[in-house]
Amino acid sequence: MRIIGLAGMPGSGKGVVSSIAEKMGYHIIRMGDIIREEAEKIGKDPGETAVQLRKEHGEYIIAEKCIPKIESIKRGKILIEGIRSPYEVEMFKKRYKGFKVISIFSTRRTRFKRLQRRGRRDDTKDYKKFMERDQRELGFGLGDVIATSDYIIINEGPLQRFKENAKKLLKKATMNC
Repeated sequence: MRIIGLAGMPGSGKGVVSSIAEKMGYHIIRMGDIIREEAEKIGKDPGETAVQLRKEHGEYIIAEKCIPKIESIKRGKILIEGIRSPYEVEMFKKRYKGFKVISIFSTRRTRFKRLQRRGRRDDTKDYKKFMERDQRELGFGLGDVIATSDYIIINEGPLQRFKENAKKLLKKATMNC
């Protein structure tokens, strides 16, 4: 199995890369889906739930919840979308030989505009709340994940160029897993 992790701040373009990867035959595991499922179970906001899960069960908990999903996939390529902490990277690197991390970078301004258009339940049109979300994500160690990733892609220009670059990078990363 070839497994790649995908990291980036909210609105950076992880979903676009995941869609491309899916078309390339990857199985996609979204860490955010795991948090949203848990949030629904306990009736809390996904952000609060992410903090609570880590506080109650440790920094590895979201990665641990991904393991059964990964193990159920017997063959092929897997993309784990939404890595947030160095602990998650550490767990996946120890468990899966050749695990690589791709990070996406977009400016804060660009990401805020994207989130306003996207309008997912946990997105906000309030800039202060957006900044609070950024700080929460960075508090998990996301900045460290981005800084130490194996590959980085900038998502600031035209969408088509980003998609082309993402596809090339996915091919390269897959060969190096």
